[in-house]
Amino acid sequence: MTTYDAIIVGAGHNGLAAGVHLASRGWKVLVTEAAATAGGAVKTLELTEPGFRHDLAAMNLSMFAGSAFHKTYGADLAAHGLSFVPAKHCFASVFRDGSALGVSTDLAETSAAIAALSQTDAAAWQAMLKEFSDTAPHLFALLGAPMPSLSAVRTVWRAWRALGTTRFYALARLLVASPRGFLDGHFESDKLKAMMAAWGLHLDFAPDISGGALFPYLESMANQAFGMVIGKGGADTIITAMTGLLSARGGTVLTGAKVARIITENGVAQGVELADGRRFYARKAVIANLNPKLVFGKLLAESATPQAFNRGVEDFRPGPGAMMIHLSMDALPDWTAGAHLKHYAYVHIAPDMQMMSRVYAEAKDGLLPVEPALVVGQPTALDPGRAPEGKHVLWVQVRVLPAQIRGDAAGIITARDWDSAKEAYADRVIELIETYAPGTRQKIRARTVHSPLDLERENPSLIGGDSLSGSHQLDQNFLFRPLPGWSRYKMPVKNLYLCGAATWPGAGTGAGSGFLLAKMLAR
Repeated sequence: MTTYDAIIVGAGHNGLAAGVHLASRGWKVLVTEAAATAGGAVKTLELTEPGFRHDLAAMNLSMFAGSAFHKTYGADLAAHGLSFVPAKHCFASVFRDGSALGVSTDLAETSAAIAALSQTDAAAWQAMLKEFSDTAPHLFALLGAPMPSLSAVRTVWRAWRALGTTRFYALARLLVASPRGFLDGHFESDKLKAMMAAWGLHLDFAPDISGGALFPYLESMANQAFGMVIGKGGADTIITAMTGLLSARGGTVLTGAKVARIITENGVAQGVELADGRRFYARKAVIANLNPKLVFGKLLAESATPQAFNRGVEDFRPGPGAMMIHLSMDALPDWTAGAHLKHYAYVHIAPDMQMMSRVYAEAKDGLLPVEPALVVGQPTALDPGRAPEGKHVLWVQVRVLPAQIRGDAAGIITARDWDSAKEAYADRVIELIETYAPGTRQKIRARTVHSPLDLERENPSLIGGDSLSGSHQLDQNFLFRPLPGWSRYKMPVKNLYLCGAATWPGAGTGAGSGFLLAKMLAR
């Protein structure tokens, strides 16, 4: 009988972060992964042509680079190949009149672009950045604390003492404000507000949904202050480094190992049984780095957990679906707004608040949006080694799509399943890019389309193509994630724990839940 201290189900970056920390504290660790390779949503593959390396889902590694996990293990990870490429020009939005607005790490450059729209807004941007330098430590401390916990209470107390009552209340309001409400209260330019609000769609927040202001604020200010980074050679640099470090610390990663059930005896999680019949046992912890819907009632019988808990899992909502379109290119798009846009890591095509509200409403009604919201990633603008010399890859993320198609808001696509509809919808996406960058279609060498259904097939935790592993709206965030009363990773079955994007602090590449859980266990 093979026994470990901890068995981690799912070799996404949170599971690997937990494994690295536990192994570093002397635990004997096994990480199982159903797929042929580790990484979960962080993978880099030659999806179109040989020599063209595409980040399958996650591309932006800024959260990982700024994480507590990286702060602790950065030097060790670098020794195992971790390498970042910084982006001076972080993100931009293009608008219907052929103009654009972007954020670079040069404050004077960003401020000048905003001042061309509004001198008042340029001053407000600089004031917000100055305030960010005071509030950021408290925000990041809160996002890095278990929820709820004494640490979180201390963070709130320190924020109030440091900021004073007025500024503390302003920070508290930020946490519950909608993107539109927050941005209307600070700026006058519709273009500046749209540029920032586009980040809300990354986390299931249309302009008027409460709680959606935080991410646009953090991304805008953090990119201005610190910049953005992507992985040298691909986002999988973090996975390669973590698996290498885990192995060096005595841990084991077993790929192609689908877990069929979690073994329990007398109400205690004892280990896992694989689909091929092999069994592994855990002395201290079984950690599921999975969407809770894949664990409870699936790997565990419903009778193993309370009925109220099971109902909560059943009610756990996914966010909207996403589509990934990967293009090998002879050249980067020629953006109408100017050649300078070729230097940006991200270009958002979400030109106004009305469009963002409309696309969200259409998707929630089960309709293919007429005008989808796009995040166009240009990784080879920063890291040319991802493609043959002189060539490029384009990373196109289509945000806010229905998991199940009930119709087409444009009345053109008749298919009602993603396998039949995805190529036609990808054509719509390319046509939209063509509107803002004429001639792009002629530069495409090959393309691969991953529909919401394809993304779920690749990673079952992405239910309905939801890259967030669960909506981040207020009733499913903070101490309510994934369920009220179960936000500290420990589940109703003894020795069973949950981590990953479905748990606090949620989606992204920050490895927050895996590292927080591992620290709590190793303590």
